[in-house]
Amino acid sequence: MGKTKQFTLEYMIRSSPLVLYNFLISPTGLQQWFADEVDNEGNTYFFTWNGSMETAELISTEDDDFIRYRWDYYDKDQYFEFRIDKTEVTDDTILYITDFADEKEMESQKQLWDTQIKNLIRRIGAS
Repeated sequence: MGKTKQFTLEYMIRSSPLVLYNFLISPTGLQQWFADEVDNEGNTYFFTWNGSMETAELISTEDDDFIRYRWDYYDKDQYFEFRIDKTEVTDDTILYITDFADEKEMESQKQLWDTQIKNLIRRIGAS
């Protein structure tokens, strides 16, 4: 097993931060772009892809601009998070994604996020 590293990706999203936030935290929003099915019980989220379920815990959220989840197979100090920011000058919405991946899987993990975010942008109608 290689060394796990943190990485952060940045995406411009033509959407209001509040609309984007709802796509990142509500099961209905997440199901439109992130997984085939999403359900939750409290802070425990159940994501299903091709009949296979993964569980994540919502471990932190604040002010409609920050959401942090931890997959149940992640170490305690690992997570994936969404942070929403607005640029000063152009007032564009920026989505930052921080996640962890094995060094050998880093590029494929980044490509997976790129694909997911393209789905998100299409669903929001922000392309």
